[in-house]
Amino acid sequence: MDMPQNVQEQLKQFQQVQQQAQSIAMQKQTVTLQINEAKKALDELSKTADDQDVYKTAGALLIKTNKADSEAELKDSIEMLEIRQKTIEKQEKRINNRLEELQASLQAAMSQVQQ
Repeated sequence: MDMPQNVQEQLKQFQQVQQQAQSIAMQKQTVTLQINEAKKALDELSKTADDQDVYKTAGALLIKTNKADSEAELKDSIEMLEIRQKTIEKQEKRINNRLEELQASLQAAMSQVQQ
């Protein structure tokens, strides 16, 4: 049995939104990992003496820096990542709501086709 054109279009749209949801979930996971790494680095940094040498990576290089600058950079990075995480969570919520709407619409259209 062939599906009507409108049902095929709704199905296509549903699949596209599903892909967007997967992409957003991957972005959220990446940002969460980055936040955890930065917090772990900040925690380790807090265990070092104030006068101890600290190095940070810059590409393939290790650059000598001081503890205070490194702490400030990590805190800024965590703050920016948490803002990004909140933005991603809002996108995820919108996409999931859209998926639910499309799924309900698709189910209604499919039930009409089967009648």
